[in-house]
Amino acid sequence: MVAVKPDSIAAAVPASSPRDRYQVSVEQYVQFRQTGYLVVPNLVSQEEIAELQQHTEDLMAGRLPEQQGTRSKHLGSSGAAVLVNDFGAPPEGLSPQEKANFFLRIHMLHRKLALHERYMLHPRVLDVLEVIIGPDVLAMQTMLFLKPPGSQGQGWHQDSYYIPTFPDSLLGAWIAIDDCDEWNGAMWFAAGSQREPIYPPADGYGYGQRDLGGIRTIAHVSDVNDEVNELAPIADRYPQLLVSAKAGDVVFFGGHVLHRSKANRTADRFRRAFVSHYCNARSFTQWGADGGYDDVHAAQAVDPATKMTNGSHILARGDTHLPFARPRFGTPCAALLDAAERRRLGEHALRVQADMASGDMGVAPADPDRRDDDSPYST
Repeated sequence: MVAVKPDSIAAAVPASSPRDRYQVSVEQYVQFRQTGYLVVPNLVSQEEIAELQQHTEDLMAGRLPEQQGTRSKHLGSSGAAVLVNDFGAPPEGLSPQEKANFFLRIHMLHRKLALHERYMLHPRVLDVLEVIIGPDVLAMQTMLFLKPPGSQGQGWHQDSYYIPTFPDSLLGAWIAIDDCDEWNGAMWFAAGSQREPIYPPADGYGYGQRDLGGIRTIAHVSDVNDEVNELAPIADRYPQLLVSAKAGDVVFFGGHVLHRSKANRTADRFRRAFVSHYCNARSFTQWGADGGYDDVHAAQAVDPATKMTNGSHILARGDTHLPFARPRFGTPCAALLDAAERRRLGEHALRVQADMASGDMGVAPADPDRRDDDSPYST
């Protein structure tokens, strides 16, 4: 999401370069399709988790260089910060514990902090995404959840309700920074509910599939009170499974699957998580426009005719015919490769079924100019 110098592009690491690449197993692939989520143990190294832990502790204390000279002011009803892009230092006069409890979540810091961009484009996370929604992957959103002791959870919801993509290919990747379990607010999934449509809002806020006959509108999405959250009866149709995770595990989940978290009931344990959302880079979206950081990229952020915002989001893997952004801090990814290299890495369909004359099922090089005079389908 920043203009990148040509020498930076040349130095970018191709997505196919040798490294510790993670390979999704058949069993994992099937599990994701069956349940709507997948836990990949130890996908992020313990050294990286230590870095994330130190980063969040510095942020909560207001010690980051980017926080100096600014103060957060956006308070929720509980007195804790419910933040979107603001990550200024906590208000003055708070004790160390009050500072730690001040932040709840912060969105979109990959547009402000190099570390957040780097974990959004973590190569091993992208390895899994390439298999599940790829080969073309667009990185859209980051959220840092801090969830201190005593903080509440989030009620049943579907992520595509908040971040619509067309075709719908949204997928979240939830990096556990702390061990999480029932006591400190691990996630719950309604396993198998990825088969459900996205239920439209009754109050006009959010996205839903209103073109389905008989679909009902839903109120109080994400409300922790199941008595009022109208997605709760739908979640009750499915097994509701607690998904515990160890620090370094990554939970992947689709945009349709119903999920929630409950309160952190511990006295001294955080439930920190770094969460990013992605979609197939050939999906269209009107979500998450970047306000712009220079005149050239601000003009690309939103298409004036279609309101498309793909130009605000980073091409992480593969290629696309749609606009995309480059990483502001130069993190290696597909966006930094030249077009010829992206095309070379994206040659996924070089062979097709043949031949038309005999009806035999085989393979042959794909050639749009090929003519088979013996085939009744020749043109």
